[in-house]
Amino acid sequence: MTTLAAIVFWLCALAIVYAQVGYPLALRVLLAARRTRESLGGPRAPRPLGIGTPPAAPPLVSLIVPAYDEEEVIADKVADALRLHWPRERLQVIVADDGSTDATAERAREAGADLVLELPPGGKVAALNEAVAEADGELLAFSDANAAWAPDALTRLVAPFADERVGYVCGQVRFLAPGGDNLEGAYWRYEMAVREMESELAGITAGNGAIYAVRRSAYEDLPPSGSHDLSFPFRLAKRGLRSLYEPAARAEEKMVPTIEGEFARKRRMMIGLWDIVVGEGMLIPRGYPPLFAFELFSHRLLRYATPFLHVLVFLANLVLLGSGWFYYLTLLAQVVVLGIALLSARLPDDLPVRLCRYYVLTQASIALGLWDRLRHGSGGRWEKAEGTR
Repeated sequence: MTTLAAIVFWLCALAIVYAQVGYPLALRVLLAARRTRESLGGPRAPRPLGIGTPPAAPPLVSLIVPAYDEEEVIADKVADALRLHWPRERLQVIVADDGSTDATAERAREAGADLVLELPPGGKVAALNEAVAEADGELLAFSDANAAWAPDALTRLVAPFADERVGYVCGQVRFLAPGGDNLEGAYWRYEMAVREMESELAGITAGNGAIYAVRRSAYEDLPPSGSHDLSFPFRLAKRGLRSLYEPAARAEEKMVPTIEGEFARKRRMMIGLWDIVVGEGMLIPRGYPPLFAFELFSHRLLRYATPFLHVLVFLANLVLLGSGWFYYLTLLAQVVVLGIALLSARLPDDLPVRLCRYYVLTQASIALGLWDRLRHGSGGRWEKAEGTR
């Protein structure tokens, strides 16, 4: 029993550490090895991924903005789209109004949107599918209603599509902190650094909703519980297309002010996660290039398994308490982190306390998202995070 507990403890603990720290280091090593091999005259790619012959004329781009009760920001979003450095005759701005109960559709039209779809309530992904069916563009760009793009963002975002091997590109989103204690901005900077390395190695494993684009011929209708951010990179990889991160394509969004608000947002996002991982075939390795499969396992599947790995580490640690002083220290460390997270409202609001609370709540959101999925179904509802508009 003790031997089995020790095996479970160390395998799960090492998996947790690898997912958070070891994986970025592994990416650095792999990229360094590739560059060294190429510098020594080893085999090279025919050309850097995302570099191709630019088209003679700018492609027609349909910029799609899904919206639900966005009357406060939708006019600004349409104006933001029309200020982009892109020929107006080559840009189609579409607002997909998913059954709003306010003046979203009217304000989008008044602001100059080319097409405003007033759809029955069906959820964000259903609205996106309907908008794509009406879109004229050979490239499809997408943005949240509360995201502000840099003037050159669209130009930067679509440039990699000159390479026929590219199916999906996401840009860089910067979260604006209006105050509060949410650490999502710091985490996102870490995440973007990881995705930049993934993009160079085998392609990113996830995007973001603020700024991304898809080749029209690569677009796939997703079920209401689906997510472009998570589904497209792995689905396109199985079709031989790469998903890239373009940091020069920049957007900004307001961040949820509090860690508790971020926890609620992530919990809602995690409801549909399990349908994507299991139902959409993320777990099925057939069709993945080897390096992308490595990235997907390390960055996605291990991350999603982390809260359950923590439970196994804790239970195994209890069994091992009679096996030496080390296991008393590891149990104490786990209890301290959990205690700080649970009692954070009564503790000084300094960085270590916020880190503990953020980490524990982030992990809990994954597990509770599964619980919500089992109780209430796959979701797909619109629920905007408070403080982000």
